[in-house]
Amino acid sequence: MIKNTHERIIHAQVSEVGSLIDGLASRDDALWPATNWPPMRFDRPLRVGAVGGHGPIRYFIESYEPSRSITFRFTAPKGFIGTHGLAVEEIAPNVVRLRHVLTMRVKGLARLSWPLAFRWLHDALVEDALDRAEAHFASKPLNKNRWSLWVRLLRRLMSPRKAVVAARKDGMATARK
Repeated sequence: MIKNTHERIIHAQVSEVGSLIDGLASRDDALWPATNWPPMRFDRPLRVGAVGGHGPIRYFIESYEPSRSITFRFTAPKGFIGTHGLAVEEIAPNVVRLRHVLTMRVKGLARLSWPLAFRWLHDALVEDALDRAEAHFASKPLNKNRWSLWVRLLRRLMSPRKAVVAARKDGMATARK
């Protein structure tokens, strides 16, 4: 069983942080880091049963408590069996924990793809989202998550067109004649 947890302490009211969950996949989404990652999309507004995902990761909304929590059940990639979701919890007046938890089993090729690729990309994406949440309520600039060399390499490998452009900029590509 895989359990992967990321969390951030944010100085704001529960309802304010909870509104970030409510805005997922919307035009004004302040949580999902869509500028650097495939956008999160659903076939309808957030509610139980809505189907969607981001990039090759597909899921449906299994439970949703507005401004409190949302849980998604994986439908793809093949071999991802479980859930992931976000929840807010007040830990003191105007201090909130925003937590993302992934709980799943992996079967078949996912036993390799999770530890070699998806886990690293997942961790980077979730940390980027938590950076956005924290920055949304911060009064001063914050340190941002830095992607590891492995994450940068995986992103290049998974995005062939961008990889060619980046390689050319880095002087790693040879010119064709």
